[in-house]
Amino acid sequence: MTAREHSPRHSPRHRPRSMIQRASTFDISSEMLGLSVTGNMHDPDEPVLEFSLACSELLTPSLDRKPNSFVAVSVTTPPQAFWTKHAQTEIIEGTSNPIFLSSIAFFQDALVNQMTQVKLCVYDVKDRSQGTMYLLGSGLFIVKDLLQARNHRLHLTLRSAENERVGNITIIAWQMEEKVDPKPQVTKSPDTNSGRTVIPVDESLTESIGIRSKFAALRKDTLLRSVFGGVICRMYRFPTMDGNHLRILEQMAESVLSIHIPRQFVKLLLEEDAARVCELEELGELSPCWENLRRQIVTQYQTIILTYQETLTDLHQYKGPSFKASSMKADKKLEFVPTNLHIQRMRVQDDCGTDQTYDIVTIGAPAAHCQGFKSGGLRKILHKFEEAKKHSFEEGCTSSSSQSIIYIPQDIVRAKEIIAHINTLKTQVSYYAERLSRAAKERSSSGLERTLTILADKTRQLVTVCDCKLLANAIQALNAARPEYIASKPSPNSAEADQVMLRNDQDTLIAKWTGRNSRLSLLGTWHEEEWEKVWQNVDKSLECIIHKVDKLLQRERLQSDSCEDVFQCDINCSSKKDCHTQAEESTPGEWSDALYPLLTTLADCVTMMSEKAKKAMVFLLMQDSAPTIAMYLSMQYRRDVVFCQTLTALICGFIIKLRNCLHDNGFLRQLYTIGLLAQFESLLSTYGEELAMLEDMSIGIMDLRNVTFKVTQATSNTSVDMLPIITGNRDGFNVRIPLPGVLFDALPREIQSGMLLRVQPVLFNVGINEQQTLAETFGDTSLQEVVNTESLIRLNSYYEQFKEVLPDDCLPRSRSQTCLPELLRFLGQNVNARKSKNVDILWQAAEICRRLNGVRFTSCKSAKDRTAMSVTLEQCLILQHEHGMAPQVFTQALDCMRSEGCRRENTTKNVGCRKYAFSTLQLKAFPKYYRPPEGTYGKVET
Repeated sequence: MTAREHSPRHSPRHRPRSMIQRASTFDISSEMLGLSVTGNMHDPDEPVLEFSLACSELLTPSLDRKPNSFVAVSVTTPPQAFWTKHAQTEIIEGTSNPIFLSSIAFFQDALVNQMTQVKLCVYDVKDRSQGTMYLLGSGLFIVKDLLQARNHRLHLTLRSAENERVGNITIIAWQMEEKVDPKPQVTKSPDTNSGRTVIPVDESLTESIGIRSKFAALRKDTLLRSVFGGVICRMYRFPTMDGNHLRILEQMAESVLSIHIPRQFVKLLLEEDAARVCELEELGELSPCWENLRRQIVTQYQTIILTYQETLTDLHQYKGPSFKASSMKADKKLEFVPTNLHIQRMRVQDDCGTDQTYDIVTIGAPAAHCQGFKSGGLRKILHKFEEAKKHSFEEGCTSSSSQSIIYIPQDIVRAKEIIAHINTLKTQVSYYAERLSRAAKERSSSGLERTLTILADKTRQLVTVCDCKLLANAIQALNAARPEYIASKPSPNSAEADQVMLRNDQDTLIAKWTGRNSRLSLLGTWHEEEWEKVWQNVDKSLECIIHKVDKLLQRERLQSDSCEDVFQCDINCSSKKDCHTQAEESTPGEWSDALYPLLTTLADCVTMMSEKAKKAMVFLLMQDSAPTIAMYLSMQYRRDVVFCQTLTALICGFIIKLRNCLHDNGFLRQLYTIGLLAQFESLLSTYGEELAMLEDMSIGIMDLRNVTFKVTQATSNTSVDMLPIITGNRDGFNVRIPLPGVLFDALPREIQSGMLLRVQPVLFNVGINEQQTLAETFGDTSLQEVVNTESLIRLNSYYEQFKEVLPDDCLPRSRSQTCLPELLRFLGQNVNARKSKNVDILWQAAEICRRLNGVRFTSCKSAKDRTAMSVTLEQCLILQHEHGMAPQVFTQALDCMRSEGCRRENTTKNVGCRKYAFSTLQLKAFPKYYRPPEGTYGKVET
């Protein structure tokens, strides 16, 4: 008996009975249905045919070495007369008996049938770095033969070009049905590779799994299909520690949102800045000195508006793929589009029926590549801008000739808040005034009372906002900026009747004598008392409405009581009829006619107050922004570019997370209670241009705190109607996510009712390349330390909020023995450790994010090379820690995903070359687990 037969892992009595099976009988009468070896033909994410490969007794001409082999799979379907390469396995080094972890999958779009011929060519790679190899041997089979074979297993002899036997190859087709009958075993002795045991996985791989699929397929689900496309799939079968196996579907998809979101976003920016120009123009006539200042600001805005218009035109004219390749990251026309944005998905199925998906959004570091990094990134630019503002403020304080009032920074913030509040409350007052009018027409007592309460509350809030010293001073300042403004001052050498009048109708103030009764003296200063009259008029108008409504309701109650008295007395029917007739005669239009003039007066007073207040605040902001307007707009444009890229990635992550967890009540409760955790992982170095990219990225992610989501019901199930819609401005954006009716109905009442869903973004950065070595040796890593410390504080705060209001059963289950508080403590220790290239920070932050129901994002400069190393490593760590993948195959599985997985195809999509952009020298500086296998990297464009 062989060692393999002694192993409990391969003994039938140690295998769950439900998983022991034999081949089912396939109906091969139909061309395509006969290919449904793996199950659901209606799910495009499920392959119609999947098989694994294992070779044995491979021979090489040189007896002193064992082959480094892989299998290339080509197909042809009659009457096609040529071969098409379909896939290839990973390279397994130093063994004559390789068992390949990557399985060969044919999806619906492969268009194979039973007569399709499959050619398996086994190559021996002599030098992986140079890519030198030769054909060892090949074998050929027809799909029909595999379907009809016992246990869906074929054994072929590999023959060289000279028709000599060079080994064997076994093809094992997979089926998804559960069976109960035993199946013969095939034995094979374990092989070793460089001292590492390569687990023979053919037996565990030939056991099927019963799939109870609960996940939303990227290529089938109505919502996901409208947002994601260009899906690339790879499949693997990895052994577990208990002798079973995992079925892995790896997918990578691009998103139409890469273009769709920037189009909406730039349009909103364009409208916002155009509105700001209108606000400045609506200030009315100003004295020449103020008019010159306004013109300078408007000119700057018009220049930036023109830039937004050009960008919007370019975005609408764009007809390329729905992602921006890394080679185009500095393209001016696409600078708002995120670089290389993709969804990376891993679906894991095991023998117990578990079916889990793990999604990571991968994106090139959100940064203003087109604008360059010579002046640093946003953090440095923001610091320079604040210094310039401070200098301008100090100059204003010391200058005696300054005509403008000096406002402190808190005044500017308050002014912006006042404008926002006025806009919101004015709209609400108009809305409820209309509602009150409607209730009056309908003669609804309850509606009238209820609506009046809300109208009174909103109107008083508006009056409270307008009743402030800052606003009164700003109104006085705006009045003083008018051309006909006269500042009166008693003459020191004359009687009180004479005053010196300063006219404001020239570039400089001109003194002029005028008497007490001069007509011009009537155009004096706008006194604070006069502003009080304006908002007091609003208050009085409201009181008139309240008084009138009270009288109408009181009269209604008296009439009602009178009628009831009539009914209570035993009076004849004609008397009752007379009562009704009398009540009806007083009904038509009475309430509406009584309230209409009062509501009109209120509306006029509110409009007058709002416009005066808004103009005063606009004038105040104009004074504040004037000295640094050019610098501000340049900085704001850069911030817009970075934020748009970040926002697009966030929306992609939100949609796929919401769809996956639509039936997870714990997640949904967490979502509407404390918001969504968005954890960004960055691999940028803190040296050279990448330091400036990290500055950009950190600000862009911080700005996501101003984003809210709202889930709505889609008007139809067409793709266009399920695309997200953005509203708002730079002070806060809201993203509406339309869901098909069936999905929307599954949401809790709180989300269905339109509750705004918040976001808590965090960013952890650890540089891993050779430039980070330079930064740690000669440069500065303080930005990385600051970013990680800030995010640690926010992450801890988010978890504290969770503990205060939510139970632990809202969180997903984990096999990890480490609880969340411990993980957070370990993360804190690593963040404070200042250790070189401490990737434990990234691993722990990612695990905490997953266990807190968060969305994961991974970035490097292009999201192509370092990002590929990170996401493949994360996938393998998840498989080992959460799904029990055998630790002996960890490195083999990692190399397999990096050499034949989706991320290898990502390099081709971006630069047209199937290689990671690393050099051997560079990789020496990388942490061990971030190095790709030989032959997969080289000097290519990034």
